[in-house]
Amino acid sequence: MGPANNTLVTEFILVGLTDQPNLQVPLFFLFLSMYMVTSLGNSGLIIIIVLNSHLHTPMYFFLFNLAFIDLCYSSMVTPKMLMNFILSKNVICYMGCMTQLYFFCFFIISESYVLMSMAYDCYVAICNPLLYNTAMSPKVCSYLIVGSYLIAFSDAMIHTGCVLRLTFRDGNTINHYSCDVLPLLQLSCTSTYVNEVEIFLVGGKDITVPTLIIFTSHGFILSSMFKIRSTEGRSQAFNTCSSHIIAVSLFFGSGAFMYLKPSSVGSMDEGKISSVFYTIVVPMMNPLIYSLRNKDVKVALKQTISMRKF
Repeated sequence: MGPANNTLVTEFILVGLTDQPNLQVPLFFLFLSMYMVTSLGNSGLIIIIVLNSHLHTPMYFFLFNLAFIDLCYSSMVTPKMLMNFILSKNVICYMGCMTQLYFFCFFIISESYVLMSMAYDCYVAICNPLLYNTAMSPKVCSYLIVGSYLIAFSDAMIHTGCVLRLTFRDGNTINHYSCDVLPLLQLSCTSTYVNEVEIFLVGGKDITVPTLIIFTSHGFILSSMFKIRSTEGRSQAFNTCSSHIIAVSLFFGSGAFMYLKPSSVGSMDEGKISSVFYTIVVPMMNPLIYSLRNKDVKVALKQTISMRKF
């Protein structure tokens, strides 16, 4: 039951992905399985990279950070989502909701810029291999990662700060499975114009800038691939970047559908389905894509398993 009209909201009720009773149990086990794959896959990738010194290269440094981010932000969202399938009322306090919102924004934005850094690494490795050690020195890699986290820190503060300025009185039922920005705006009893402009500017920058840089990098990569005479060399270059393109397209495509359309277009139910891709599907796919299609990771996994047997 919502609070009285003159009472400020102290807690929110999360509606969840769907309210259809016959789908609750199947969806619970589906998303529980996906979360287990996500947790095991990303944790395993982190352990493999840490334990194998030959993977201490720029590419795997970025992949380590990507796995860490995926593990964190899927853990921010999925457990609370699973509670919707087994509880009659999934309640989250006001400060808990704002905390979830901040860290969700932080990790999502971090992933955008880490994916951009990985695209730049791929571009240098294929288009300028002779300059790779200089262009992707440990110092440069550190700057790229620290910059990614700093941008995420500041932009997440902006998103959360703009939501904190809103007043919630008339309702506390969030039509979503997490405390996301857009469903919170629907509950505000004060003007959300500033928030909508902020989302368009800040969120648009965090989606369009990495996307443009990533696909520009891959445009140069494709151009260079056609110049490689060796069939084996072309195949290796394609395998290196094709998985990255798949993950990037799914991540940024679903994010753009959610945040870069007018508020009057579509429904929040469509937004919830779209958000499933960048909050749950992509974190599950990333370790599978980057490990199953990567010979170095397969070798490192075998070595790690062999070491544990002795």
